[in-house]
Amino acid sequence: MKHFKKKELIRCYNENREQRCKECRLTQAAGRLPNGIEESVMALGEDVLEPAREKLGAPITVNSGFRCPLHNQMVGGVANSQHMRGEAADLACRDNQRLAKIIVEQGRFDQLILYPTFVHVSWKRGGGNRQEILRKTSAGYQKVEPSDI
Repeated sequence: MKHFKKKELIRCYNENREQRCKECRLTQAAGRLPNGIEESVMALGEDVLEPAREKLGAPITVNSGFRCPLHNQMVGGVANSQHMRGEAADLACRDNQRLAKIIVEQGRFDQLILYPTFVHVSWKRGGGNRQEILRKTSAGYQKVEPSDI
C-alpha cells in the first residue's frame, strides 16, 4: 500500500512481539494474528482505502482498524464487529463527507457509517458486500441514500 502502513490497520498486535494491545494496553496472547486477519486488512487497504486516498488527494487518518476482542469490548464495539475480522476501519480526514462520497462512488464497501467525527467503512474480501449506508444519530442508526451523504 502506498499511503497506509499495515501497522496502522493492525494496532492490537505489535510487530516487535510485545504481548500488548497498543490502543487499550490489555495483555494479549502471544503469537500471530488469527487466520485470515492480515489478508482481510490488506484487502481493505488496497481495495477501499488506497483508491479513496488517491481520489481524495489528502491524508486520511486510521483511528481504528483491526481490534482484538478485549479492545473491541473496551470501546463498546458490537460482539460481531467486523473490526475483529480485519474487515473494518474508522477513518477521519479534513472532509469526512467528501471521503464518504468517494467511497460510495467507488462502490467497493460493505457498510459505511457516518459518525459525527469519523467514517466507518468495511469490506469483505470474499464477497457478499451489502453496500449499506447508515448515519449514527442520537436516535440510533438511520439508513441513508447515496444522494443524501
